[in-house]
Amino acid sequence: QVQLVESGGGSVQPGGSLRLSCAASGSTFDSYAIDWFRQAPGKEREGVLCISSSCAITYYADSVEGRFTISRDNAKKTVYLQMNSLRPEDTAVYYCAASSVLFSVCDLGKTRKYWGQGTQVTVSS
Repeated sequence: QVQLVESGGGSVQPGGSLRLSCAASGSTFDSYAIDWFRQAPGKEREGVLCISSSCAITYYADSVEGRFTISRDNAKKTVYLQMNSLRPEDTAVYYCAASSVLFSVCDLGKTRKYWGQGTQVTVSS
């Protein structure tokens, strides 16, 4: 069991940076792969990237490679999404998610059981 809460969203100008946090509770947090998804207005939710329990990173969206990176601090039970060189098309509600303690690797096709409430990121001039 794990509970997830996102924070760190806000408004930023194009080219700016934000760091999102996904804080978790649960004794087996370090066994979960953690994903970031996003949903823009009028669009379906899409996978952004993922970090496995062994800290391997998988990019689901080609558009964020070279700009976004993900890390985890198991002592703090927190996953971070560092977003640099933000673009207006990055505007969305960002969610973190987890599947199961049995799924410690990143896989876009797996069913996510745990979701945070989301945090809004707005990129505009």
